[in-house]
Amino acid sequence: MSVAALLFRKPPTTAAVAVDPRTAIIDIGSNSIRLVVYRGPARIPAILFNEKVMAGLGRGLAATGSIDRSALAAARTALARFAAVAREMEVATLRTIATAAVRDAANGGELIAAATALGLEVEILSGEQEARGAGEGVLSAIPDADGIVGDLGGGSLELVRVRAGRIEDRVSFPLGVLRIAAVRARRGKVFERMVTRMIRDAGWTRRGAGLPLYLVGGSWRALAQLDMNLTGYPLPVIHQYSMPVATIVRLGRTIAHLRKPRLRIIGGLSSGRAGTLSDATALLAVLLRELGATSTIVSAFGLREGLLFAMLDAPTRALDPLIVAAREEGRLLGRFPEHGDLLDRWIAPLFAHEPPALARLRHVACLLADVGWRANPEFRAERGVEIALHGNWVAIEASGRAMVAQALFTGLGGGPIAPAPLALLATAEELQAAVAWGLAIRLGQRLSGGLAGPLQRTRITDTGTSLVLHVAPEDRDLYGEAVERRHAALAAKLTLKAKVETD
Repeated sequence: MSVAALLFRKPPTTAAVAVDPRTAIIDIGSNSIRLVVYRGPARIPAILFNEKVMAGLGRGLAATGSIDRSALAAARTALARFAAVAREMEVATLRTIATAAVRDAANGGELIAAATALGLEVEILSGEQEARGAGEGVLSAIPDADGIVGDLGGGSLELVRVRAGRIEDRVSFPLGVLRIAAVRARRGKVFERMVTRMIRDAGWTRRGAGLPLYLVGGSWRALAQLDMNLTGYPLPVIHQYSMPVATIVRLGRTIAHLRKPRLRIIGGLSSGRAGTLSDATALLAVLLRELGATSTIVSAFGLREGLLFAMLDAPTRALDPLIVAAREEGRLLGRFPEHGDLLDRWIAPLFAHEPPALARLRHVACLLADVGWRANPEFRAERGVEIALHGNWVAIEASGRAMVAQALFTGLGGGPIAPAPLALLATAEELQAAVAWGLAIRLGQRLSGGLAGPLQRTRITDTGTSLVLHVAPEDRDLYGEAVERRHAALAAKLTLKAKVETD
């Protein structure tokens, strides 16, 4: 048995860990070293712990060919802590990976030896493996992604063509943010010509024509964060934030006139990220031009999540990550398991005319319908909005978050008026559709008391003139005053008359 297996074979001692084993990845990157511990559904596990150390292994690598001694020392300290934390958290599966800096450095073996002494078995990923992992990560969080994935690290840049849930061509370039600063410091257009030549020689010129470029990597996420702050964007969620080419050009000019301390104040960026932002933006501008991409979409998921996703079987990979995550959140925060799916089936006949994309969002709202029950009654509606808007969801755009938030706000008693900032994120028509969902959810919740039986024995139909609630004779007493009020409110919203029939 390996040293790593011996260190991490200790069986879990708590019920929570035994039921839901923890998985972790230590990512030894060229800029940072990070430990992420995951727990939850295999399709979209939640992050239980996330810590990084900006070791800067790739800094100076282009000039010397070796990792700086101080960076090696910082890396050893980080790895020792992360190995200890993983043991304390009783991680069932730990995977340690290293990328461009360790792969390319003459003294990368020193770091591998230090990790081995700590019981960590390090996988040195090739550029192609990095590219595939980044592509898988984007597909795990944006299943319908169709374009080019660009993963910018400290030591390298990977480009991947993704389409129809599959990875196609991929390539890796030595263009990490810690490598290109020296090239950009030269006068003239040396940097632009170098990147253009690399793209051309690899056969990637215009490969992204008319398509989005999906951005992976901390420096590009920091760029999106800066744009959000500069524009006052009302939803501070990086994942799936979109920036057109004109915005990237504008940001490049803005950054060129701002000193690093000012960047940190405006964007809330770390000193490390602020220092690489100008180079990352310059590279992005050239890439967009050479690839012919029309816009950018930020992905919070990348290599680490891609490695987990690649390990799943086909049926699990095919699951909708948003539905899986919402179902898990409802299970953890709600009162009654599986109530959300029952509630969705109960109200679905009223919205049969809606397209699948809206039916999916309505399902999410039903799965989350009970998340506010522990909150103070005066703030349950606000709690629903907060979870919908700020939850760590994937495969959903800002307008979708707003619609789910409106449905929960209405369903939890907040009424039909959209709270801020929903009107800035979705159209009035979309929010009114969500109000109807919320009123239907509110009726189903009150009628059933959150239990399965009443929803299974009753049904609700739209006859064109009436909103009919069908109940069995033995369930007639369920139709009390509170249920009657909610029935009437939903009927009025749908411009129907409320009616009860005993089947």
